[in-house]
Amino acid sequence: MKIGEKTFELLNAFVDQIGEANVVQIVSDYRSNYVLARKLLEAKRPNLYWTLCATHCIDLILEDIGKILRIAKTLERAIQLIGYIYNHGGVLNMMREYTNQRELVRARKTRFYTSYFTIKSIYKQTHNLRVMFTSEEWVRSRWAKEANAK
Repeated sequence: MKIGEKTFELLNAFVDQIGEANVVQIVSDYRSNYVLARKLLEAKRPNLYWTLCATHCIDLILEDIGKILRIAKTLERAIQLIGYIYNHGGVLNMMREYTNQRELVRARKTRFYTSYFTIKSIYKQTHNLRVMFTSEEWVRSRWAKEANAK
């Protein structure tokens, strides 16, 4: 409650500083402090428009989709693959050779949509990654014998 009130006070002060006539809309995510701040600000300033951030909404939708078992497994495996490659310098160098120096996108914990970019980057490099992981260079490497690599 206090955080929502503080958020309201901060936004209200900005509106005072800028001038209510100069503020068209406020864009925020849907965290509880913004929900309360929105209610308080709309009560005080009924001419302001409040809009939810589209990026935040899409991120929440993708997070929900990511809870579907089949998709969750795919995301988990993609993140493990990227993690393995980027945590082993030799494997990373080999991957860069096989992908013509192209990097794979690594998922970030703060934004769910990056997991989907991770999958897309793996998909784009599917052929090159298959060639790498079936190459003599890989088969003879010490990494191919590690349990995590399998």
